[in-house]
Amino acid sequence: MAKIPKRTPVGETLTALTMDLFRVNSLILLAGDRLAAHLDLTGARWQILGAIVRAGQPQTVAWLARNLGANRQNVQRIVNDLHALEFITFETNPRHRRAQLVVLIEKGKQAYESAMALQAPWVNKLSKGISPEDLAAFQRVLFMLRARLEGGELAGRQ
Repeated sequence: MAKIPKRTPVGETLTALTMDLFRVNSLILLAGDRLAAHLDLTGARWQILGAIVRAGQPQTVAWLARNLGANRQNVQRIVNDLHALEFITFETNPRHRRAQLVVLIEKGKQAYESAMALQAPWVNKLSKGISPEDLAAFQRVLFMLRARLEGGELAGRQ
């Protein structure tokens, strides 16, 4: 059996935080499922719609997946669900014949806006009592971790 290297104290704390982040992510998606179920949205569908809206222009599934840090096949499956619900449509991509562009249409826009109207009071209640300074520090740490992970220097074995 291979010997497991010892973590530093900060490494131990980050490991515990990572486990908490996994749980919080699951809980946020579950809350999204519950909050927007009557709109035919799951937390995952809502997340993809949000990525489409924030892109500001039609993008490919691969672009959406990269932007979200998600698996392209999983995003494709959810995009297909959104298409079946008539929330999005596909357009020909002039830069790539096989990679269609994902386009938000009116029904999808209405569902997204309705979900966001529900999200505002929910997030306000969730964030009550948390200082803006604490959230800003948390966001800085997440940004730093994300940049290191996206940089690729920590990928694979060490």
